[in-house]
Parts: sequence; C-alpha cells; structure tokens
Amino acid sequence: MHHWENLVGEQAIPFFRWRWLAALEDSSSISAKHGWQPLHLALWRDDTPVAVAPLYLKGHSYGEFVFDQAFARLAGDLGLGYYPKLLGMSPVSPVQGYRFYVAPGEDEAEMTVLMLETIDAFARRNQILSCNFLYVDPHWRPLAEAAGCATWLNQQSLWSADGQSDFSAYLNSFNANQRRNIKRERKAVQQAGLTVSALTGAELDVQLLRCMYGFYEQHCARWGPWGSKYLSEAFFEALADSSLRDQVVLFSAHRESPREPVAMSLCIQDGQMLWGRYWGSKEEIDCLHFEVCYYAPIAWALEHGLEHFDPGAGGQHKRRRGFVAKPHASLHRWYEPRMDALIRGWLRKVNPLMLEEIESVNADLPFRVEPAPQLIVE
Repeated sequence: MHHWENLVGEQAIPFFRWRWLAALEDSSSISAKHGWQPLHLALWRDDTPVAVAPLYLKGHSYGEFVFDQAFARLAGDLGLGYYPKLLGMSPVSPVQGYRFYVAPGEDEAEMTVLMLETIDAFARRNQILSCNFLYVDPHWRPLAEAAGCATWLNQQSLWSADGQSDFSAYLNSFNANQRRNIKRERKAVQQAGLTVSALTGAELDVQLLRCMYGFYEQHCARWGPWGSKYLSEAFFEALADSSLRDQVVLFSAHRESPREPVAMSLCIQDGQMLWGRYWGSKEEIDCLHFEVCYYAPIAWALEHGLEHFDPGAGGQHKRRRGFVAKPHASLHRWYEPRMDALIRGWLRKVNPLMLEEIESVNADLPFRVEPAPQLIVE
C-alpha cells in the first residue's frame, strides 16, 4: 500500500488511490470470481517501485461504460477469442484520469514504453487478444499514443463553474425557458415537503453508508438483469473509514432528519472536482432525481469552490441541466494483425464523426458554453 501511495500521491483522483482500489477488492466487489482479476502493474528498480498502474484481466465487458460489443463481434467473425482481455481503469467507475504513475525524476515517456512492452509480452505469452485503457488522462494520452496505442473517442457529460459564484449565477447562464423549467423542477421537490442536505467527513458513519447501499441496491433492482449492481454492502461500509469519508458526499432528501432519507445520492470529491456515482429513492416524486443528483450537487460544488462536476454515465437528460458534452479517449492495443488493422481503419473514420456529434450537441444547449479547444485526431 505505502509503495503505491508514495508513487501515486496527490497526482491521482480518489478512484486511483490505493485505499479506493483496496476497498473494492477487500469487499469482494472486484474479484476474479466477478470477472475482474487484479493484475496491477509495477516496475521496480532494486527494492523500489518506479512506476505503477491499475490493471485487470477481464472475463466480460460489464462495468466499463465504453461499449466494445462491435470489437467482440469482429473477433468472433475472425475466429478469435475476445475474452479474457486486459483492462486499465478504475473498476465500475467511468471517470477520466487513468494513466501510468511514474516516480518523480524518471523519464515518463521511457517508463510508458517499458510498461507497455511488459504488458505486450504478458498478453502474447498468454494468448490475450487486447489491452484497453479507458477514460485516460489527457496529459498521459500523447505518451501512450506515441508508444503505439490506438485512440477511440467517446463522449461524457461535464459541468464547469465557468466563473459562477452561486446557484443564482448558474441559473442565469440558461435561457429564460430553461431557467423557468429548473425553478419548476426544484419547486416540485420542495412542494413534496423535502429538504436536501449534504453530509460528508465526520458526519458519515457506517449506518448512513449502509443506508446508501440500500438505495443503490433498490435502484439497481428496478432494472432487473440490466441493473448493473457491482458493489457489495461491505464496500459502502468501507467508505465510512476515516481514510475515505472526506472524499464522500451524501446528498440526503428528507422530511425531518437527514439521517432518515427519502432519497439519497453518493458523490466523490477531491476539492477541485465532484463525481456523481449512485442514487436511489423510496418514493416516486416528480423531479427528485434531478434535485438529488444534479441541482443539489451543483449548488454544493459552487459553495465549496469546486470547478467541475462529472455526473456519471449517460447524457441526454443531463444536457438541459448545465452539462456539456466532452470527448473522452480510450486507448487500445490488439495483438492479432487483422484485428488491429481493421479497427484502426474504422477508428480513423469514426473519431472525427464523434467530434462532429459533440459539436452538434453543444450547439443546441439552452445555456452559454465557452468554446472548447479543438482536438487533433490522427
């Protein structure tokens, strides 16, 4: 643990810190039994690690939120076995920031090449078809591309403060029609007699996190076999530990005490950014999801000086509530020449189309958006 934390340090968002990854494994949420075999990678010089990266051997594609079914079908058409595959990401968390973590003073480009060569040798030795890094850190991406990784662009949602100081300033960024809609949606929750309170740090305990697990479990159950329930109750209990709870923010919708919620959402924060993860509700109340998962977290982020809020996977209904479409990149390596050539040719066509789609989505938003810098796609 201490080696990992010494290397990753403050470079990493919470999802790549050892205590988060260990909580996933220790709670049996992430395990070989569930199709996530940890194979974390490290390069050592004598007795000291000089580079590390989270890595897993995956027996399926669930919990990734980058949908590679077309790749799996192509592998089948070519008579190739698609699984198991190597995967780099924070498990079941579609959060941008994956990279190789390199000790200060080391040549990051050189370390990236050495780690990829190590992965390549392992994959070929074990007849693994591909290695995939999802939601990669934009600053690390050029190093991995220079070392031969292929880039696939998808899109995510992101809210940014853009100089807004409070929720009123956030509202004023919308056109008049959508401003009225947001006020109406918030009022519907108030008329149901609900107040939303944020709980974090020492306010959190095992009982509250168990309550959040109950909401998470209930929400997943609503979708039956498509419910995507990946996390155990033990993982939520682990979030009450003093090493993790300062990064957790629970938004409790309640009529009396925040400890007796009607609905609740769980977010993670690091002082600069907020990530929305899970939610659930005991009652069907109009617009409650928007309040607990979007409006209350945005108000909290503005109050505490956070710059960005990633609300999680999916996007269409988020667009009208202040979230901009942004590209995110995954990086891939395939170890069979036909597969590699076919997908790289396809990516050269679809990546520019994705950027066009993102531009089109953002041109139709009901609020002011600062123009994004143009991305170069090779």
